[in-house]
Amino acid sequence: MPAGSAALALLCPRVCAFPSSLGRNLFSLFDSPVSRPLRRLCFSSCPSSSSRQRVTAVCNFSSYSDGGAAVMDMENNGLENMAIDVNPPKGTRDFPPEEMRIRSWLFQNFREVSRLFAFEEVDFPVLESEALFIRKAGEEITEQLYSFEDKGGRRVALRPELTPSLARLIIQKGKAVSLPIKWFTIGQCWRYERMTRGRRREHYQWNMDVIGITEVTAEAELIFAIVTLFKQLGITSSDVGFKVSSRKVLQAAMQQCSISEHLFTKVCITIDKIGKMEMDEIEKDLASSGIPMESVKTLLHIVSLKTISELEEVLSDQNAIVELRQLFSLAEHYGYLQWIEFDASVVRGLAYYTGIVFEAFDRDGKLRAICGGGRYDRLLSTLGGEDLPACGFGFGDAVIVELLKEKGLLPALPLMVDDIVFAIDGALQQMAATVASTLRQKGQKVDLVLERKKLKWVFKHAERINASRLILIGESEWQQGMVRVKNLSTREESNVKLDDL
Repeated sequence: MPAGSAALALLCPRVCAFPSSLGRNLFSLFDSPVSRPLRRLCFSSCPSSSSRQRVTAVCNFSSYSDGGAAVMDMENNGLENMAIDVNPPKGTRDFPPEEMRIRSWLFQNFREVSRLFAFEEVDFPVLESEALFIRKAGEEITEQLYSFEDKGGRRVALRPELTPSLARLIIQKGKAVSLPIKWFTIGQCWRYERMTRGRRREHYQWNMDVIGITEVTAEAELIFAIVTLFKQLGITSSDVGFKVSSRKVLQAAMQQCSISEHLFTKVCITIDKIGKMEMDEIEKDLASSGIPMESVKTLLHIVSLKTISELEEVLSDQNAIVELRQLFSLAEHYGYLQWIEFDASVVRGLAYYTGIVFEAFDRDGKLRAICGGGRYDRLLSTLGGEDLPACGFGFGDAVIVELLKEKGLLPALPLMVDDIVFAIDGALQQMAATVASTLRQKGQKVDLVLERKKLKWVFKHAERINASRLILIGESEWQQGMVRVKNLSTREESNVKLDDL
């Protein structure tokens, strides 16, 4: 390419009118690393082929001494001001003020319940090592990672869940933390998955975990924490229930059906799809692993049982049932027995669960699982640590908000301000700042009008932000060490000394 710059008109290849040789040369020119972005821009801007309209981008090309890549600067032809898509990426959300108030309110409830149960808050990086989340082949979550190689050549991922990060931190702390550990966290998680109602590609999740307790008392306490939250939000046992089972039930059932133990993870993943897939598809999926159809049908019969008494009649290994009996007994003493029910098909999809598992569901059946959790006594060793007894749950923000909307329980949370401060004369703006500062030091939420406005606008603004009082700074009142205070609910007004505000 000759030195200097030349203006070229690039026509979208789909409707290109150039001779084929020139078209190929232009395509090659725009295939360099620095020019691909513009090429993509032209492609994305191209109208349908039926319209045959030309998309023209005028560019400057400057050659280098090595005859290499060309540097392009867009002329002032409108492309540099081309509008971007103002929507967030698919599956993600913005939180404008009205949505942020709901999120903050929900998180406040998460933290309040955690405080009532004496749990301490922790947090971890959103970006973690990819290896932390890659466990068993076929586990759905490993196929949903937002993962990439960073500039240092390390494989990293946006966390899809919080429990592995918790386990990593516990291993890191080692003997520096005493048992039992009771920690909670509220963090954002990312999964590239199919979106449905209450399911997005990012969500915030509340986790509570107990580390160092072997007894089922830990699971009973965690379920009660969730019940406490539901009650706090106005949700009752007629709205929501818990399905409870144990991974040990599935292990015993597989052993009774002579199904190889090495298929346990595969069977768990398939059983977890019951209710999401047709039963004949479930049968085919299990049979494809080499399990005889007779064993498949026996196994599916066992996991279809809905009472512990029925399970006792068909399961020869009773060890798994003992823990379930203990849990239901504790639930009765806690006072939430009416919230829980046995369902042998509940296994949860994550590979690290080892014992009791549970998930909360809406009784109308309109939503996916609200939350879920269970025991994971062997997770730490998979990350190179020494195993500790552990259990916990994850509770996402998306499904619960949908449920609260469905039940009419989502609160109206308008912006509320204590005082709005306005200087009637622009020369008194500094005095208005003094008043606002004094009120804020006393804990008042104050909106200081920062520009010259008419009093009519101030009254409308005060109504819009639900201010309780309007404080006017006037010349004559200020000289007397006072301000004019108007109570916006009663419409009463009076002069008040600064110290009495």
